[in-house]
Amino acid sequence: MTIQQWDTFLDGVFPLDRNRLTREWFHSGSAVYNVAGPGADAFEGTLELGYQIGFPWSLGVGINFSYTTPNILLDDANINPLSVGFNPLGSVITPNLFPGVSISADLGNGPGIQEVATFSVDVSGPHGKVAVSNAHGTVTGAAGGVLLRPFARLISKAGDSVTTYGEPWNMN
Repeated sequence: MTIQQWDTFLDGVFPLDRNRLTREWFHSGSAVYNVAGPGADAFEGTLELGYQIGFPWSLGVGINFSYTTPNILLDDANINPLSVGFNPLGSVITPNLFPGVSISADLGNGPGIQEVATFSVDVSGPHGKVAVSNAHGTVTGAAGGVLLRPFARLISKAGDSVTTYGEPWNMN
């Protein structure tokens, strides 16, 4: 079993969500397989096109907004004017009158290398070809560079497989 890939193109585009932690791209390419030897005419299997994704850091960001309306709490106040120790403003507690905002950021290790098959098709016979055009891909939460390594893989029904990997593409 042999497999070849060519005309691979990973077109990095500006992310639609405008998030600086998102990388977005379109994947196009072709693959050809050839099976030789006894039983090649009866070959059945699956051909996959995809890529491996790697990025070193992930970042999660949260924003919290809070606001409380002005209230007055009389704590331990004596509001009976006929009693001893009358002091209605003895302990007045008010909450913050201005809105509060907090931002949290969690920086952690990336997920390691992830593999995504963007295209998978059943094939049969000793030779064949497949192509994919503009399959969409995206990663969100990537703090740092993102590398994509395209691959083409042929898997027989018996479980044998052969894979070819292309050069990594930088999606900064």
